[in-house]
Order: sequence, then C-alpha cells, then structure tokens
Amino acid sequence: MHKKNKHKEDYNFDKLIEVSPELKAHVFVNKYEKQTIDFADAKAVKALNTALLKEHYNIEYWQFPDTNLCPPIPGRVDYIHHIADLLKKSKISKDITVLDIGTGASCIYPLLGNAEYNWKFVATDANKKSIAYAEKIIIKNKLKKEIQLKHQPVAESIFKGVISLNDKFSVSICNPPFFKDEAEAFEATTRKLKGLGKLTDAVTRNFAGQAHELCFKGGEKAFLHTYLYESSLFKTQCFWYTSLVSSKDNIKSMKKSLAKLGATTVKVIEMSQGNKKSRVVAWTFLTEKEQQDWINK
Repeated sequence: MHKKNKHKEDYNFDKLIEVSPELKAHVFVNKYEKQTIDFADAKAVKALNTALLKEHYNIEYWQFPDTNLCPPIPGRVDYIHHIADLLKKSKISKDITVLDIGTGASCIYPLLGNAEYNWKFVATDANKKSIAYAEKIIIKNKLKKEIQLKHQPVAESIFKGVISLNDKFSVSICNPPFFKDEAEAFEATTRKLKGLGKLTDAVTRNFAGQAHELCFKGGEKAFLHTYLYESSLFKTQCFWYTSLVSSKDNIKSMKKSLAKLGATTVKVIEMSQGNKKSRVVAWTFLTEKEQQDWINK
C-alpha cells in the first residue's frame, strides 16, 4: 500500500464499532484470536467500509442499495494517494479539480479525494439512479460546493456529453468495468469465493455490483480504448488522464494507441494491496510549454 494509506495496519475493530455500532454484528474472533469479519459477506464488507469512512474520513452518511457496488476503502484511497504524487511531481498544487468517470452510487473517489486533499470534483455516471444516490450522499455530508455531479447521457461514451471545450481539469480518474458481460462477472466471482472457501449454490459478490457498474461490451480493454480515444478529443481540457488497469496485458496496446493518438507522456504506476496487484496508467497530450503554462496560470 501507499505510505500515506491509513489502512496499512490491522483494523481497530473496537474503534470502528464505537463510531459505527452496526458493524458489531459482523465482527467475530477467528481461530488466530484476532477480531475480523467474513470478507465473503457483502453486508459485513459494507458495514466495515461505512465504519472506515466515519472513523477516518468524517463521512457520516454513506447509504445506497446493497445491490450497488461497494468499493473497498483501502484500495480506493491508494489510487487517490498515487494521483496526489503524480500531481505533486508535475508541480500542480493549486485549484485542483478532478474529473471522476463512473462515480457510482457510492461516490467514493470524490469523498476520499476531498477528505484527504481538499480537492474539488466533477463526478459523472451514466446511470440516473446512481447519480441520485450519490447526490444524497453529497448533500448529507455537506459537500455540494466541493463535488458536482453530471449525468452521462450516452452509456457508451466517456467524455463526450459531459466535458466542454472550456473545461479545465487537473486530472481524470476512473475505475473501469472489468467484465464484458454478466456471465464473465459470475465466473470471476465463483473463482474468488472458491479461493475463500465460501463457494455455495447461491453465489454472491462480496462487493455486490450491478451489470452497469461491472460490465462493458468488450470488457475492460474495449472500455479503456474508448477512454483513450475520447481523451484525445479533449487534449487541452485535462492535464493528466488516468485509469486503473486490472489486466497488465492491456498495457502494451494502450501505449501503442496513445502513441498514435499523440500523447506526449505515458506513465505506468504500479499498485499493490496485499496479494492484489494493479496499476494506474496516466497520460497527457500537453507539450512541455503547455504544461508550464498550465502550472504558471
């Protein structure tokens, strides 16, 4: 994990239960005499994440349907810290505004980015119900001035329809859908639960998630190449475009496409949380002069 990640050590369940009593029902002592939860249980995972947000990020309200994707806080905040490093190295330190693509019902990246770095956000989603739940979270936590929501009217589009030629963003972030369809998502869940020793006839994801949150026609690779192409249509609207990339096999084709599209710099930032490995790909179309002008504005 990133050195600034607050979740590098074991969870303090006593403190977490103190701020979020609902978590208590899911905590037990395992065979190693340590407090834990059943990480294959979606409700337990959601209760833990809710408590983490209250204890560490001052988020008092975080409610959305159990069927919606419940993102793991440690992994999500890791992305935020790596983006902060990227901006710092680029000498971008003032008036930071982040474009969050596919914010979901949880609105997790804007909540964490604002709490940790006081960034402002424009968060988009193609699903109107997700936007409605995210808006309620923003209002309840008094973040209307810091986080703006935009509905993406065309589900197959990324930037078209939500970004204008006059917009300026320090960075875009995105956690793309991993699967090409629900069948592929089901297979992945089955493998994961089997590894946890929790495989039953009733297979459910421990992080939940609906089809529009998890799937994109053609899978992660198709989504990423749409993302790359559309970013090239708005070359000067964003200093850095970034995305999480689950499959390292996609990196080579991304670099090849970005070279053709005119990216001036491409970076691959490795990330790890325990045994899980992922990476962030970041790219910019700005020339050195344009980058300097942006910094000096």
